[in-house]
Amino acid sequence: MTMLSRRTLLLASPLLFCASHLRADPSHRIVSIGGAVTEILYRLGRQDEIVGVDSTSLFPEDALKTKKNVGYVRQLGAEGVLSLNPTLVIASEGAGPPDALRLIEQAGVPIVRVTDEPSATGIAKRVEIVAKAVDATDKGAALIAEIERGFAKLAEAKARVTRPAKALFVLSLQNGRPLVGGQGTTADAMLALAGATNVASSLSGWKPLSDEGLIAAAPEAIVMMNHGPGGAASDPFAYPAFAATPAAVQRRVIVMDSLYLLGFGPRTPDAARDLMASLHPDQAIAAKP
Repeated sequence: MTMLSRRTLLLASPLLFCASHLRADPSHRIVSIGGAVTEILYRLGRQDEIVGVDSTSLFPEDALKTKKNVGYVRQLGAEGVLSLNPTLVIASEGAGPPDALRLIEQAGVPIVRVTDEPSATGIAKRVEIVAKAVDATDKGAALIAEIERGFAKLAEAKARVTRPAKALFVLSLQNGRPLVGGQGTTADAMLALAGATNVASSLSGWKPLSDEGLIAAAPEAIVMMNHGPGGAASDPFAYPAFAATPAAVQRRVIVMDSLYLLGFGPRTPDAARDLMASLHPDQAIAAKP
């Protein structure tokens, strides 16, 4: 009989096991979905209440090292989230799939959805929503004020840009063909903050760019993430079409941390200033120390 009980326990649903195992927990158990959401929670001092994060929560590094990883922000599993016995899920509005979120809510766990708008206004709203959800409105207001000061300094630096650099944001390279950021993307918004001209602005969303289109766009600089969808950034000038652009003359490739560059969280003013300094090295714009 004892052996049968053990077998039954071993075959029991991991969800039920984890739920019972974690029943004696602190009153606040947050699952944070979205890199910017996690950054904000840490800045608000609520990191000890976080029990799970998604795989885009790359900063602070402590997040993925000490919290349970519930998967990619757009490919969540309800069972994995519910196994942590959360009292609250805070998720960026791009999180999904919808069926998984619906199951989480049906299990009685409230979900606070946070705007993904890639702008200074959007970041302030993001902080406001998260701060309200965790009853940290005063700290939220202080963080918003800090971010707004950062954007004010960024605007001062941007005013010194006399000749905007022509830049192309490459999300990934597949057999030499780039997937680039057009209008409405976080890349387009970041290039604008950095005082650059997006040479892919005739496109909408993330689109592949032909060799002819790339040569005609004539970017002076290529911007990439250190870890894009295809893995680590590769050398674009190894491909003939890139080698025929003005960017190839000085091999101008700017590679930055993915979340820092496109996360649109509290560090965005600094990220935009760093990108601005790299894109306009001849125009006396210093990166943030």
